[in-house]
Amino acid sequence: MSDLLKIGPYTFNSRLLLGTGKFADLDIQRQAVEASEADVLTFAIRRLPIDNPEAPNFLETIDLKKFRLLPNTAGAFTVEEAVRIAKLAKATGLCDMIKVEVLGDPRTLLPDPIGTLEATKILVDLGFIVLPYTSDDPILARKLQEAGAAAVMPGASPIGSGQGIVNPNMLRFIIEEAKVPVIIDAGIGGPADAALAMELGADGVLLNTAVAGALNPVLMAEAFKLAVMAGRKGFLAGRIAKKRYASASSPNEGMIE
Repeated sequence: MSDLLKIGPYTFNSRLLLGTGKFADLDIQRQAVEASEADVLTFAIRRLPIDNPEAPNFLETIDLKKFRLLPNTAGAFTVEEAVRIAKLAKATGLCDMIKVEVLGDPRTLLPDPIGTLEATKILVDLGFIVLPYTSDDPILARKLQEAGAAAVMPGASPIGSGQGIVNPNMLRFIIEEAKVPVIIDAGIGGPADAALAMELGADGVLLNTAVAGALNPVLMAEAFKLAVMAGRKGFLAGRIAKKRYASASSPNEGMIE
């Protein structure tokens, strides 16, 4: 059975989206990307050495034909800044998708809900395929969809915290109502978190720190690949209901007295 991830006009085999920051060096980054088998790579456009062509650039270490690039507006704290960064990303000619981040607090790095919604509306009108990073607020997720977002990306917990999914019920509410893909983004700590996100019914998982910060990033990238696949299959298979009391695995009928 074909089970592909569709975002806007694009179709992907992998439901793991991988960030490319924080790796110790470009070689480890390249190996981790290959091990993950991700189809979508995200990166901060502001961290590309656009003004210094001699500086190391991860885009030069990978085969760009194999991936769909998803630049983000990381570091933006205003709508104007996010829109400016998005336009800069599109001007490179590398992509037409953009992950919108409008942060509201430098300590928690939680998104500004009003700014995120406004930036999404502006960028959709400008022809971008917009994937906004948002909090686990079902009402905001609905409004982002109504604004034309191609997917919504609620955080599992604060960016880079590794806390995993702190409020699964809110994510369930978003997933149940969603008309576009829901990609769990931010706070994932280990493969079990990714598997749980997929078992909840998420369409994909985006992560970076959990791989880049691991003792063995390449092995961890492979682990996340398998966790996302397992979680997705578990969701599609349909898990058993939780019961208060035990239930025998073998029926009583036909047993020797």
